[in-house]
Amino acid sequence: MLKQSVTVLGSTGSIGTNTLDVIARHPDRFSVFALCAATQVETMLAQIQAHQPQFAVMASEPHARVLADRVRAAGLSTQVLSGVQAACDVASDERVDSVMAAIVGAAGLSPCMAAAKAGKKIMLANKEALVVGGHCFMQAVKDGGAVLLPIDSEHSAVFQSLPEDRASWSKRVQKIILTASGGPFRNRAVETLSQVTVAEACAHPNWVMGQKISVDSATMMNKALEVIEARYLFGVEPGQIEVVIHPQSVIHSMVQYHDASIVAQLGTPDMRVPIAYGLSWPERIVSGANPVNFLTVAPLTFETPDPRRFPGLSLAWQALEAAPGTTAVLNAANEVAVAAFLGQRIRFDQIHAVNLATLSQVLPGRSVCIEDLLVIDAESRSVAELTVQSLSF
Repeated sequence: MLKQSVTVLGSTGSIGTNTLDVIARHPDRFSVFALCAATQVETMLAQIQAHQPQFAVMASEPHARVLADRVRAAGLSTQVLSGVQAACDVASDERVDSVMAAIVGAAGLSPCMAAAKAGKKIMLANKEALVVGGHCFMQAVKDGGAVLLPIDSEHSAVFQSLPEDRASWSKRVQKIILTASGGPFRNRAVETLSQVTVAEACAHPNWVMGQKISVDSATMMNKALEVIEARYLFGVEPGQIEVVIHPQSVIHSMVQYHDASIVAQLGTPDMRVPIAYGLSWPERIVSGANPVNFLTVAPLTFETPDPRRFPGLSLAWQALEAAPGTTAVLNAANEVAVAAFLGQRIRFDQIHAVNLATLSQVLPGRSVCIEDLLVIDAESRSVAELTVQSLSF
């Protein structure tokens, strides 16, 4: 069996580290070609020592210089690069078979596009490729002959619950049901959300994630972005996507068919499960996760999302029904708002206010290419930042 050569974009984040954990369990099947990260030099150095990639890419030149010095001092042969173009290069290199796309934010869009155009197997954990890129990204996947596999637990669950024959999806599927844990504030009094601290917002009850996605889970903006992703990934209409709260995070999502039957994927809340499936698809390999014990698992319950507690969720359907590029506006605004909250510049409940204000001020025209979308992204960030500055903390 030939080894699968893998580039990991966002290797020092939670998805990246879990990916490397799965890869390490199967040294006969996978090798690491390149690792990409933003600023975590020490973590990257440890990963280089463990996996011996040919290339390591840091987002900034200063961090790359520090890493290069450490690599040389350790006697390692990995070549250290920096910048977006370098990330695109290691994602599209002809020696690469698969790309784990796990860079958080719009920064991951360009490397994802490069991998798509180069026809790679893309394991997509970066929401923004679809939330920002939408039709452009899916067209690049088609034109490049790439294989796109979702890694988000919800979208992986949907993918595993759909028929293998993609051409039959539209004829057989009635709707997609995305499950959400409800985050840490599912039962918290709505009137106290203005008092939420960063530590509280990042304390997810089920999943271990980075700060940004943890805050998105607390506001349920992560689910709004997942609705947008699902629309493009599976070719369904926005009205065919439903969200239900499932606090136990055992059922990761479901597909309802026209005959009223529902197929679901279940598992423990461990990202190594969808990662292992993406790496080995269409086969299955050991992930390192524990299976669900149905004799001890808590009763499975379901709830309707409270629009007062999670006002951002409905923005997904509104953005999808608006002008092309509106989903990019929503994503950019939310990134700025979450960063401002994490920096203690705005309150938790003001994240939604920033998103609404930006959506009302940035009105995209017809977006036909990725360059247009990146312009919209930059404009939206500027408007969102001005909105942040105008709010009183």
